Amino acid sequence: MFPPELVDRVVAQAGRRERRQRLLPARVVVYYVLAMALFADASYEEVMRRLVEGLSWESGWQSSWEVPSKVAIFLARKRLGSEPLALLFHAAARPLAVEATRGAFYREWRLMSLDGTCLDVADTPENETLFGRPGTGRGQGVGAFPQLRLVALSETGTHAICEAALGPYTTGENALADELIGTLEAGQLCLADRGFYSFKRWLNARETGAQLLWRVKANMVLPRERQLTDGSYLTRIYKDQKDQRAKRDGEQVRVIEYQLDDGARSDPEQRYRLICTILDPEHGPAGELGALYHQRWELENALDELKTHQRGPRVVLRSKTPDGVYQEAYGYLCAHYAIRRLMHDAALAADVDPDRLSFTSGLRAAQRSARTRPGFSPPQPRDRS
Repeated sequence: MFPPELVDRVVAQAGRRERRQRLLPARVVVYYVLAMALFADASYEEVMRRLVEGLSWESGWQSSWEVPSKVAIFLARKRLGSEPLALLFHAAARPLAVEATRGAFYREWRLMSLDGTCLDVADTPENETLFGRPGTGRGQGVGAFPQLRLVALSETGTHAICEAALGPYTTGENALADELIGTLEAGQLCLADRGFYSFKRWLNARETGAQLLWRVKANMVLPRERQLTDGSYLTRIYKDQKDQRAKRDGEQVRVIEYQLDDGARSDPEQRYRLICTILDPEHGPAGELGALYHQRWELENALDELKTHQRGPRVVLRSKTPDGVYQEAYGYLCAHYAIRRLMHDAALAADVDPDRLSFTSGLRAAQRSARTRPGFSPPQPRDRS
């Protein structure tokens, strides 16, 4: 997924190419950061051992090489910085599904989902200053750890995170979402929860040519302008109440309202109100779109894979500095994407839906692969004279 020539290109693009030979050159450190995301339960030194294990036995250079110390690895990561990992993710991550991929399309549209989460980071003064902490939810005190906020755009059917925006916890989720909206494309159908809606954000997303199916709040004023045969109706949305009263500069949308048939639930969350850009019921009946919206939860599953399964028993990202946190987070995103690429290829070969495959099994396969197919050459023995 990340061949040496691509790694070298992003290292050069970030201006991190070395002027002298080092024990830990930039290319090796990039692969090391990816390995950190695969072997989250291992120490810094053990991650390096696992990364070079296969190559050392195959090439016979094990006896001439020593595992760098934790301090040496820390300094090498600091020299590299976060930019090469960010560039690597954005260069490699793309939608994976092809026409034969099961569950990745609705009619002619590729399904995409927008959602966000937060990652706990190491409790250091530097991280706390930059990232900030969440409240406890009761209005008293703050959370145990500073947090990094992540908003992702994912290919729904494959769980592949194709775009991501990162920032401090103090940065709003919608501010990060605005960084991703422009990456939508014609031929895609984007699903999003009610917290992401704003009139401006909707217009910006629509200008990309993508179709939209977003949930909105129940108290949003959406008068029925034209009833449609499938129970949905057409209306117009506006920038503000003043424009709505004047019926000025409105944007036509289709509204789909429904209630989940679940006798075990009595709260208002059963009621859903969606607005979409597919105006003709023939192109997307209300019943199909209502059921389709709930596939948005696939992105929450993808984020859980990254936070829980990939990270394993660790509570927080291990990096002690903000730039290290960003570097590590992009390493996790790259590794998750590579695992999902592996799983998609396996699902395609077996003609099954990628959702049927186990992420944990995919992770273990990637771990085995990383230990037998490293992407860098052994360093030259150091002159000890």
